[in-house]
Amino acid sequence: MKVRTEAIQFKADQKLIDFIEKKVSKLERFHDRILDAKVILKLENNSAKIKEKIAEVKLQLPGEVIVAKASAKNFEASISTAVDVITRNLKKRKEKLAKRA
Repeated sequence: MKVRTEAIQFKADQKLIDFIEKKVSKLERFHDRILDAKVILKLENNSAKIKEKIAEVKLQLPGEVIVAKASAKNFEASISTAVDVITRNLKKRKEKLAKRA
């Protein structure tokens, strides 16, 4: 699986990119036909002048796309949350397919 990372309005350092690739590559344990993964990182200013770190993870599967978006105080937390959401979705999908068979 190829993991593409896109940082909007800033430059992501190599440590963050390595963290993203490590977390997203673990999703292959739950679905063996993941074609592509794209991670979009954004900074958002809110009214309290605190910059929220937003991570959006898109997984391309045969015939569908799974998207999860999360925000937190740092990118590591937002990426972990988004990956957890996708993990739950993949597990549900696998259970539904097992019930049909």
